Amino acid sequence: MGDTNKEKQLAALEAAKLVEDGMVLGLGTGSTAYFAIEEIGTMVRNGFSVTAVATSARTEEQALKLGIELVSIDDVDSIDLTIDGTDEFDPHLNLIKGGGGALLKEKMVARMSDRQVIIADSTKKVEKLGAFRIPVEVLPFTVNYVKSMIDDSGGKGHIRMDGDEFYLTDEQNYIIDADYGLMDDPYGISDYLNDIEGVVCNGLFLDLAEMVIVGEGDRIVTYTREIEEEQVEQDAEDGRLHG
Repeated sequence: MGDTNKEKQLAALEAAKLVEDGMVLGLGTGSTAYFAIEEIGTMVRNGFSVTAVATSARTEEQALKLGIELVSIDDVDSIDLTIDGTDEFDPHLNLIKGGGGALLKEKMVARMSDRQVIIADSTKKVEKLGAFRIPVEVLPFTVNYVKSMIDDSGGKGHIRMDGDEFYLTDEQNYIIDADYGLMDDPYGISDYLNDIEGVVCNGLFLDLAEMVIVGEGDRIVTYTREIEEEQVEQDAEDGRLHG
């Protein structure tokens, strides 16, 4: 656990270097984002001026304690940079997020961001998404219906609990964690989930991250979407040459 925390801190500190004075920031939620927010708080104490949109009540509380100025998501037209964590990411920089229950605001902030930078420890990189279940936020009165639709589609829906009660999101919705196993087509599954009446948001974050910064032991490894696309093109060209 100590090594994992060190990797999270390394990634968070590297991402914080992207913060510029005067930016509107999106502040993510979770154990890795926590370290980035702490560093941004230090920057603010040292004279940086930023405003930020928090993706959860937990993040809001942390940011306020650090003196970071917060604004509502409705008060900004766009967000310059969002730094957030992830539960998994694949070679295409697609993500599963929402393990901490903040997926709705996290996805809204991601969509409004000019740049979304993801920070992670080395355990989060996978070849295929799906070892981590997909969080699906649903309206409370639809939870059994949505679960049945997930089960009927070949997945397995698990209603998230908080002790003996249903887990409640900040928006007072429920979460179903959907298990589809390792996914060959996360886009199709995302579309299916979004089409179910009662689903507010799902935790597949596809084509949203520009960069993933990973702590791997004592070093930083950075993945970017541009590099990934160039590598795919090069692999295709190599295939033509050797085919």
